[in-house]
Amino acid sequence: MFSRIKTIRQAYDQFAAMLQQRYDEHEARSITGLVFEEVLGFDTIRLITDDKELLPASYFEQLDLLLHQLMEYKPVQYVLGKAFFYGLVFRVNEQVLIPRPETEELVQWILQDLERDPRKGLRLLDIGTGSGCIPVTIKKNSPGTRVHTLDVSPGALRTAAENARRIGVDVHFTEADILQTDTFDFAPLDVIVSNPPYVRHSEKATMGRNVLDYEPHLALFVDDEDALLFYERIADVALKNLAPMGALYLEINEAKGEEVVEMLGRKGFTRVELRQDLPGKDRMVKARIS
Repeated sequence: MFSRIKTIRQAYDQFAAMLQQRYDEHEARSITGLVFEEVLGFDTIRLITDDKELLPASYFEQLDLLLHQLMEYKPVQYVLGKAFFYGLVFRVNEQVLIPRPETEELVQWILQDLERDPRKGLRLLDIGTGSGCIPVTIKKNSPGTRVHTLDVSPGALRTAAENARRIGVDVHFTEADILQTDTFDFAPLDVIVSNPPYVRHSEKATMGRNVLDYEPHLALFVDDEDALLFYERIADVALKNLAPMGALYLEINEAKGEEVVEMLGRKGFTRVELRQDLPGKDRMVKARIS
């Protein structure tokens, strides 16, 4: 691909042009910037303003390999093996979902509440931890909180544990299926948080190949006929394990906000609050037990 390229700028432009066969121009250039920053160690501004520096021939093969994966719709986070979340860098692979910006909003909500809470040494459980982005970020920013997690996937737990080690936080990991587990030796808990599977199978038609072909379906999809399966179960677990005045935080399917709120109220939760994400979609719920 790059045999006739002379400068880094020319290579950058050609890489982005190739990606525009799969992505729109803005996303193609964003992905290209991430790749070139990772491979060459340059920031994007330097790449697009310096049109004289030659691209070393030693980089041709590596860039070709990365481009090939990207042209197969593999997400750039998996290609590079990392994703940015709440100012931190997380290792990611096809065992875990790629952290999303809306999950950052959920974490911010929890951290704001933890900061205002006068109690010390609160216990928090993250259900379905994936890459560990939720519990690791909370522990990093609220070091006094005792953080536990569980996930049914051994591969996800290995990835999450690696992220905790790299970022330098003490998080306790448990392999368990929340559909089969409802008792924990670290209860009572003050906070339970979960971003469980919530995408209905009927929604697959609207999703891109970068998600369908690479991200773990176990962490994404639920049957249309039982779309609140995990929310119902997590609510019951929360009722059993939350301390008085404990809080439950959930990331939700934008189409199921009111149903989740109604279900939590029916089960006896109080002060149920539904929030929208920055694009204005119903995305997260908080509920308390009295």
